[in-house]
Amino acid sequence: MIESTFILLNGIGEATERKLWGHGVSTWQAFQAARSLPGIGRGRKTLYDEDLSRALHHHGHDDARYFARCLKPRDQWRLYDWLRPRAVYLDIETAGGSFGDVTVVGLYSAGRMTSLVRGHSLTQERLCDELSQYDLVITFFGAAFDLPYLTATYPKLTFDQPHIDLCFLARRLGLRGGLKRIEAIVGIERQASLQGLDGWDAVRLWNRWRYGHDAGSLELLLAYNAADAVNLQPLADLLFDQLAQQCEPFRTACRVYP
Repeated sequence: MIESTFILLNGIGEATERKLWGHGVSTWQAFQAARSLPGIGRGRKTLYDEDLSRALHHHGHDDARYFARCLKPRDQWRLYDWLRPRAVYLDIETAGGSFGDVTVVGLYSAGRMTSLVRGHSLTQERLCDELSQYDLVITFFGAAFDLPYLTATYPKLTFDQPHIDLCFLARRLGLRGGLKRIEAIVGIERQASLQGLDGWDAVRLWNRWRYGHDAGSLELLLAYNAADAVNLQPLADLLFDQLAQQCEPFRTACRVYP
């Protein structure tokens, strides 16, 4: 998808991009190979060709962070099929309130779940190290909550990778509500022991562990957080495919991800 994206060029919006696709210009290479393009003068095309050469260079060197800088946040979903193998699905829990401690950070990637717990494995150094391994961060409502909360808590933490917030992608497709509601709409299931739990339950479970040393509460809290993180992957797959099919070069059957 990213190699068919022209809105990273200054002055080209979605309407012009659709016109290019409609004229058969569906890749960066096709754009560069065209001697002329409708609505784009020769001088501007020369500048765009140079911009696309830089994009091809950074893409060829797997430089995801370059595209975090040149794509608007709302358009970074277009990186998903390229960066999916190097993506991390992130979800946090807190102790509640406006300034409650971060209690759990869940990181799911390539079939592996990592749970960082306050007072044990959750430190600024560990979190920085973990996140530096990934080229794409995926959250649900993370642009407004998870990422600002983490950077306020851990000042050395930076998110310079592309970020896809599935909450806002879902809204573009007419899916509204929280993660659990959208999961139910699209058919993503949770195990029975986790159904009905929400963020306030996560706060209560943490307090039972913190003050009562209830190991069962911690176990349930970690399972709840893991479900929040793991279920982001099938949701991201679904949303990406639906958005991609709205784009002219990609009106094909949905992909089947491993």
